[in-house]
Amino acid sequence: MNRKVPGPTLMRLATYLTYLAELDAKGVDTISSAQMEDRTGINAAIFRKDLSYFGEFGKPGIGYGVHELSAKIAAILKVDREQGVLLVGAGNLGSAIVAYPGLRSRNFHIAAVFDNNYNKIGRKLWDLEILDIANVKEVNKQLGARIAILAIPASAAQEVAEMLVEADVRAILNFAPVTLRLSKHIAVRNADSVQELAVLSYHLSDQDA
Repeated sequence: MNRKVPGPTLMRLATYLTYLAELDAKGVDTISSAQMEDRTGINAAIFRKDLSYFGEFGKPGIGYGVHELSAKIAAILKVDREQGVLLVGAGNLGSAIVAYPGLRSRNFHIAAVFDNNYNKIGRKLWDLEILDIANVKEVNKQLGARIAILAIPASAAQEVAEMLVEADVRAILNFAPVTLRLSKHIAVRNADSVQELAVLSYHLSDQDA
C-alpha cells in the first residue's frame, strides 16, 4: 500500500471499474482474471499485478466477487463518494461537459462554472450560473472542490491553472492544448483530442489513408 502506484495502473483500474459495474448491474457474482482479460483486453497477469498494489483480492478457484471488487476499486479511486468539480470555460465544450451524464454515474458533479467573458457571467449554463473566474478563490472557500476542468483556450490556461491552485484545487483535467507548469504536488491530466486523432491517424494503413 505504501508503494507508488503507476499512472497506467490507475487508468486500468478505471477500466476495470467500468466493466465490473456493468457486470454487477447484470447480477454477475464472480469473475476470473482470464474473463477480465477477455472483456477488457488487458492481460490477466497485469490485472492481478494492478490489484496487488492495494492488497489481496479474490479467492483461488473461485475468482473475484464482482460487487466486492467493484466497491473496493471505487474506494481506491475515491469515486465511492461525491466529488465536487470546478469547470472553467462556459463555451461549447463546457456545456457538453456539464450535460455529460457519465460524471454523475461516477459521483462527480459540477459544483460551479467560471468564465472571464462578461457577456456570459451571470447567465445560466444548464442549471448553473456562470461565475467570474476572478472570484474562484472566494467561491471555492465555500465549495471545497479539489478537482477542476479547464475547457479554455491555451493562451489562458496557465494563468487560470495557477488561480485554481491558489483556490486549493489539487487536480486538474486540462482540455487546453498546452503543457501546464505547476507544482509536482498538483495532479494534471491532459485531454488533447487532436493529439489522440494524430496517433490514430498514424495507425491507419497506407491503403486506408
